[in-house]
Amino acid sequence: MATLPGGIQGLDPEALSPEQLEQLRGFKIQTRITNEKYLRTHKEVELLISGFFREMFLKRPDNIQEFAADYFTDPRLPNKIHMQLIKEKKAA
Repeated sequence: MATLPGGIQGLDPEALSPEQLEQLRGFKIQTRITNEKYLRTHKEVELLISGFFREMFLKRPDNIQEFAADYFTDPRLPNKIHMQLIKEKKAA
């Protein structure tokens, strides 16, 4: 293992063979493609994240973890997202 700044032990890239490195590279690329496709087909994810960041920056809570827990467990959230999806479909 390689030592990273701060004394953290990281992966040693020399521990993998060239074939393993190529397989890992391919896996990473395929994972990114799969994730991108998922996000493009699930607009609600973008709405959830952008809504959370918008509220966080507007309210600037001291305790972000508590704010996030409250935000994502709000029983009105699914309806808000649903209404935003409908609004965006009408606008398109």
